[in-house]
Amino acid sequence: MARITDLGGFIREQRDQAQMSLRQLAQAAGVSNPYLSQVERGLRNPSAEILGRIAQGLRISAETLYVQAGILDDRAGDATVTTAIAADATLTERQRATLLQIYAAFQSENAARTGTEPTGDTQPEDTTTSEDNHHDQ
Repeated sequence: MARITDLGGFIREQRDQAQMSLRQLAQAAGVSNPYLSQVERGLRNPSAEILGRIAQGLRISAETLYVQAGILDDRAGDATVTTAIAADATLTERQRATLLQIYAAFQSENAARTGTEPTGDTQPEDTTTSEDNHHDQ
């Protein structure tokens, strides 16, 4: 149950950062004010569909909320990179998901090459070698 509370707090934090009222987000997500309030207080566990609509209303990636809700595992890689991609309002949801998939694929490829597991604090520049640069040209 603690995970749901964390999710609600995360949604509230994102709503505050977006300078949206509860009513504005509820309207943008197509849910009722009382329901959204219950989600933020950790009293309701929204479906993946509702999370997607809330994410769209907040202009963040649905994947971000799915991770917070425990529906998806957190992706490996530099959290700064994944957060920036997920939060970029100039990209569509599909574009964000595609970029995150490509980034995860690069992280996995680099981890396989070095024989290590990708971690949350791997910096992209730490895995690039001069040999990689020759392969990309």
